[in-house]
Amino acid sequence: MKILAFGATSSSKSINKQLAVYAANLVPQADVDVLDLNEFEMPLFSQDKEEAIGHPQLAKDFLARIEQADAIIISFAEHNGSYTVAYKNVFDWASRINTKVFQNKPMIMLATSPGPGGAASVLASAVNSAPYFDGEVKGSLSVPSFYDNFNSDEAKLVNQELNQELAAIVSKLTS
Repeated sequence: MKILAFGATSSSKSINKQLAVYAANLVPQADVDVLDLNEFEMPLFSQDKEEAIGHPQLAKDFLARIEQADAIIISFAEHNGSYTVAYKNVFDWASRINTKVFQNKPMIMLATSPGPGGAASVLASAVNSAPYFDGEVKGSLSVPSFYDNFNSDEAKLVNQELNQELAAIVSKLTS
């Protein structure tokens, strides 16, 4: 199974990327393709910009990476209660090419933050909107207080309760 995993942020130190990759590696014998949103930096989307330049190749490349995957794991960073600009921009460009951005792929949606909220607001938005873009959400999880629950040096979730919950959700990708 080929899993596309990424943090929905452009941060080079993304805790969400760490969480997404960890979750993807819980799938036995998975081929994990780690996507970095920085590889898809494009002009800010607007209808005027679309008329002027058409659809950027990078947006097409983003959709191709999704197409090549059997499943998707995204972990969302939250900026002011919503998506990061980096994710929203890539998503907006991609959705103008194909409104079925997620291409009927099974998905796990995650979110984390350093604080106790665990980016739950953006996660709820993502889970609720995914079906409109042909995403088949198999499960979701917000991980609060990332630095208390995840050991970055060992690249693993150390909170056993959260780890069991994540493993149960991720197992739905293969069932």
